[in-house]
Amino acid sequence: MTAASSGPGAPPSPEPRPEPPAVVGVLGAGRMGAGIAQSFAAAGSSVTVVERDADAAAEAVTRVAAGLARAAERGALRQPPEEVLGRVTTIASVAGLPATAGLVVEAVPEDAALKARMLAAAERAVGPTTVLATNTSSLSVTELASALERPDRFLGMHFFNPVPASALVELVVAPGTAEDTVRAARAWTGALGKQHVVVRDSPGFVSSRLGVAMGLEAIRMVEEGVAEPEAIDDAMRLGYRHPMGPLRLTDLVGLDVRLAIAEHLHATLGARFEPPRLLRDMVERGDLGRKTGRGFYPWP
Repeated sequence: MTAASSGPGAPPSPEPRPEPPAVVGVLGAGRMGAGIAQSFAAAGSSVTVVERDADAAAEAVTRVAAGLARAAERGALRQPPEEVLGRVTTIASVAGLPATAGLVVEAVPEDAALKARMLAAAERAVGPTTVLATNTSSLSVTELASALERPDRFLGMHFFNPVPASALVELVVAPGTAEDTVRAARAWTGALGKQHVVVRDSPGFVSSRLGVAMGLEAIRMVEEGVAEPEAIDDAMRLGYRHPMGPLRLTDLVGLDVRLAIAEHLHATLGARFEPPRLLRDMVERGDLGRKTGRGFYPWP
């Protein structure tokens, strides 16, 4: 070690980034699941993605490959995209998950019964020390834990869209979650180059509860003719320095997803989360945002 690196006044050496799990499973590879798989593969994990059939598995690989290409264009990959993609494999049955997986993240649609079934099946497939996580944005982590034999190895890891470019993971702790499970999730979040916040399990957690409240009020303002969507979004973007306004964000998340979360919060937290009529009407018409080409904005 040289004097320059060890002598008085030398800057402290940066702490090494934590290591990700060597083996990761991801249940479901829609937009969120594919982003989670991409992020762990880019960090060095071997990732096994579970999809319902061969066609869905092929779509998952295409989705991850497209995400890696975008990351490479941004200069956000440390290795060639094809090398990272080589660490991603797909299977059509939860029973085929590697028993050596350190972490399995569930990212199937926001259906509590479906999530509970997938998590219970994953628990049977993996080893006793594997951490299971749900990517739910609003469902009760405590209730999902009740489907498991080892709830101490379970927590919420709420990723944000788009996962590879987002900076945050919301770690949701149920009453039965063990402290070493939380410590592991914190370290793995750091291994992805992201920051974490730890919250107690409650309806909507922190991010969805606040985000949905703002989004619903913005929709009510459109419904009441207070302002056009662009004006409402610009007010929050320019006045409060939000990266985007609540209506454009609703389009990106999906109006159907926003409605489902609002209905859950309405049922658990009361009238202040009642979905506006306009939101219900748009979902009924199929104007779901970017994924259908139209929401509060056109998406060519």
